[in-house]
Amino acid sequence: MLKQRVLTALVLAPLVIAGIFFLPLQLFVIAVAGVTLLGHWEWTKFVAASSRFSAFVFPAIILVGSLFALPVTLDGLQLNSISGSVLAIAGALWWLAATVMVLRYPRGTGWWGESNAVQQGFGVLTLLPFLWSVILLRAYHFDVSPYLGAKMVLLVCLLVWSADTGAYFAGKTFGKRKMAPSVSPNKTVEGLIGGLIAAVVVTLTAAQYFSIPFSSLAMLGLVALITSFASVLGDLAESMFKRVAGVKDSGSILPGHGGILDRIDSLTAAFPVFTVLYFWLA
Repeated sequence: MLKQRVLTALVLAPLVIAGIFFLPLQLFVIAVAGVTLLGHWEWTKFVAASSRFSAFVFPAIILVGSLFALPVTLDGLQLNSISGSVLAIAGALWWLAATVMVLRYPRGTGWWGESNAVQQGFGVLTLLPFLWSVILLRAYHFDVSPYLGAKMVLLVCLLVWSADTGAYFAGKTFGKRKMAPSVSPNKTVEGLIGGLIAAVVVTLTAAQYFSIPFSSLAMLGLVALITSFASVLGDLAESMFKRVAGVKDSGSILPGHGGILDRIDSLTAAFPVFTVLYFWLA
């Protein structure tokens, strides 16, 4: 399984990086929206609905409608809109609520465990802010420096990938104390600490290499620390939803990784949190 995961990552990572830097902004938005729609389709496995299609239609309309209803253009000059920022803030607040849900699990699932509407709402709160946070970062100062936003998006990806990698090896080497055994039995406190350290180091190094503006190393380090913790929460939250729904993976499109959601679960939390904290603090 590890070999399959590595091979898939070796193919997927260069494609993602190429898309971030070389797709025209319009096509980049369409590509990210397409990935998000696939994530919504996989989310229907977590929804107690009569059919997956019926659970998919409403969130898909909201997602696609947001691209037309929000006051933006796709030339990169107005994508940093108030509406998009509000969605990013809503996403960050949602992950605060999800933290409580993860910490309380399996208690507190009664009010949402069998509710079609609430479960669909959780999907929208997870994926719509993710979409718009990626767009906001990619469009950052696009009219002045077309590739600065691409570096910002890649920075968040590197943050999450390093947190995942650091947590894996630290957990394998030092892991003893379970972090959230009722949600994800394999995750340990030691792995979490290793992931947080790796994420902060990689973020600070990459930000300076990419010449990304920030107020101070200490403040950017704090943003990286909180974002990497949020990325772990994104993984735990998806594990919680899968346990409630009784499914192992969100899909099977990516060999060794499962579905799209299984691959971007950490990113869905990291992007809104990083976007809000970066523009507020760093």
